[in-house]
Amino acid sequence: MKLDGLKPFKRTPKAYTLAEVMISIFLISVMMVSLYAGFYSGFAIVKLSRENLRATQIMVQKMEAIRIYNWSQITNSTFLKNSFVDYYDPSGTNNNTAGAYYQGFITTTNLPIGIPAAYQNNMRAITVTLFWTNYLQHPKTNVIVRSRQMQTFYSRYGMQDYIYK
Repeated sequence: MKLDGLKPFKRTPKAYTLAEVMISIFLISVMMVSLYAGFYSGFAIVKLSRENLRATQIMVQKMEAIRIYNWSQITNSTFLKNSFVDYYDPSGTNNNTAGAYYQGFITTTNLPIGIPAAYQNNMRAITVTLFWTNYLQHPKTNVIVRSRQMQTFYSRYGMQDYIYK
């Protein structure tokens, strides 16, 4: 029914229904949880990569020091210590911000039998093993022990003799 040229009254919605609001809240909450999980796992991966890189740096530092020792120092167990401790950030040991605690072990062994017997007494296999945990960052119930290992061969008549002669 039209009254003197007026258009029929059309009702336009002024707000959202309760179902639309609940669905949008659910979708936003799923996106926020996913975003938070993505950031958390990303930071955890970066932290683990940094700890692995620091472990590699510590092992390379020990190996470089071992490579310039002479034969008598390598075979002397009192000179070449078999264990050591290092930290993620050594300068932070004074104010308890050192980060991960690295426990290292150095083992010196004779080489395998595949080497000729005449040379077997003139070579050593030196292995540096490093262990660290997430203990400083998390509760004791969720401890994950991580480790890395590096090995080199040391010859009695190797390059280090040129340094000392």
